[in-house]
Amino acid sequence: MAQRHLDPTDPRPRHAGPAPTGDALAGYLRAQATEFLRALRLHRETGTGAGSSEGSADAARALRRSARRISASLHTFQSLLDTDWCEGMRPELAWVSGSLAMEHAYTARLERLLSALHRLSGSTAFPGPTAGAAAPAKASAPIHPTSAPERGNLTVGAAKAGALLDRQLNLARTRAHSTALQALGSSRFHAIADKVAVLASEVPLTKTAGTTDLRPLAAAAEGRLTDAVAALPLVTAGNPYNASALVHGLSPDTVPHPQDAPWHQVRLLLRLHRYAREAQRGEPNGNTVVDLRLLSAGQALNRHRDASEAAAAAAQAARTPRIAPATAYALGVLHADQRHEVEAARFAFQQCWQKETVSTS
Repeated sequence: MAQRHLDPTDPRPRHAGPAPTGDALAGYLRAQATEFLRALRLHRETGTGAGSSEGSADAARALRRSARRISASLHTFQSLLDTDWCEGMRPELAWVSGSLAMEHAYTARLERLLSALHRLSGSTAFPGPTAGAAAPAKASAPIHPTSAPERGNLTVGAAKAGALLDRQLNLARTRAHSTALQALGSSRFHAIADKVAVLASEVPLTKTAGTTDLRPLAAAAEGRLTDAVAALPLVTAGNPYNASALVHGLSPDTVPHPQDAPWHQVRLLLRLHRYAREAQRGEPNGNTVVDLRLLSAGQALNRHRDASEAAAAAAQAARTPRIAPATAYALGVLHADQRHEVEAARFAFQQCWQKETVSTS
């Protein structure tokens, strides 16, 4: 069913009619639990081995989507649900979503990095994209042309850099695939699936949930997002490139980039806000009103995460012992390119968010 798009400047109230209560939340959770069970059945039917079909990947994505939505709703509306049940379910659903996400993440990361190497060097002498990988994100920041000597040096190291990344990320992807299969076959997962099956018919609401308005709790989720965005260095995000990112990324320190953490947190809070809006409207996935501002902001933050993790992978590969100088050079250029993409994604988010602030003030 085609999605309906919400005009961000539409002055009409967002919630017409009676206030949504715990009954709307129960309907939303039952719908998401049903989606989880349907995706699980499809995943089992399409196979999980080396020759599994695209349908299996689609089923895994559907499992992740429903698990995220259930978990987010338990977080935002926990006061309307049985506390012990919520505290027991949320970490388990996060474990399911995380276990199923890693294989796709490594595949997409390799595709992104190899495509960037090709774009930067013009070389096709390194491994091609992994079959079935997701399409890479298009470059969102202009890359200044390199001079002929620099391009030559980059081309020399690109093949070995691509081969090194291919080995490392394909190994990580294979391990993630095995981990996901083990997770899906474990007694822990079967226990979660049983609880979700119960949720599809019975939601453990509190006695007062049926008369409690969901909107204040959803507004609190929006407030946490607004506060987190206000704390972001949006002025720095307006700069074309934050040079200190490169210095940190290629240092011996392998911890995540400290500048990225607040942006990753905003991405998570934006997701909680989106799902809270879905729950209070009682809309299933296939018939969701889409706020174009939130959609654009989420896309920018997804690009930010992907570029940040790709840059970290390039930096990690550059720390491999005894690699050739040309290989290290190519990986350094690749890392800088992905940090450019990080800054471009921040700028895109800044433009989207501040434009909406002006239009609604």
